[in-house]
Amino acid sequence: MDVVLVGGLWLDGSAWERVVPELAALGHRPVPVTLPGQGDGNGAATLDDQLDAVLAAVDAAPGKVLVVGHSAACGLAWLAADRRPERVAKLALIGGMPAADGKPYADFFEVRDGAMPFPGWEPFAGPESDDLGEEGRRAFAAAAVPVPEGVARGTIRLTDARRYDVPVLVVCPEFSPEQAREWIAGGAIPELPLAKHLDYADIDSGHWPMLTAPTPLARILAEAADTAA
Repeated sequence: MDVVLVGGLWLDGSAWERVVPELAALGHRPVPVTLPGQGDGNGAATLDDQLDAVLAAVDAAPGKVLVVGHSAACGLAWLAADRRPERVAKLALIGGMPAADGKPYADFFEVRDGAMPFPGWEPFAGPESDDLGEEGRRAFAAAAVPVPEGVARGTIRLTDARRYDVPVLVVCPEFSPEQAREWIAGGAIPELPLAKHLDYADIDSGHWPMLTAPTPLARILAEAADTAA
């Protein structure tokens, strides 16, 4: 099965380079997406442009796909299920949850000169980033791509209730499945309580398991693809 890999804020498609061979060895075709504005130099990119890139990867597949969203890009994965419910066999949401209709995509940090740069490590201190180590944090910050304002402040628009039919796997890195269940049951994540097929997977990592735990992450994603197929 094609596995469409969509990284979160400040990441380009190379973030998945350690996951790609692992997934391929497990019998699936990884398709890492470099999002417009996050690796192609397009500072004017919008959320719609990024969604179009994800949908292009979905549409190019020979059959149904597993769409993997990481962090803020869980919102892009959810939008893909909304736009292509008949083509998305399953979603895997890593370290994030989808925003509701009408909410901003990722307006989390200061925007300067038309883009939202990586804010430094203070907002991610502790379990989110400890496993990167000092060298890993330096490398991440050096490679981080400022996210265009038109992406970060874009508005989520959901239109097709068939998205709730798409099975969802919530992959829990710096938080536990129990915490995720509590957030969802408590109404903090308005979309996911409506999902008809919702499962959880725990992974011993910080917020960026594609960088620090690629092998266990690949196994989780391969199993998700296997069950979706």
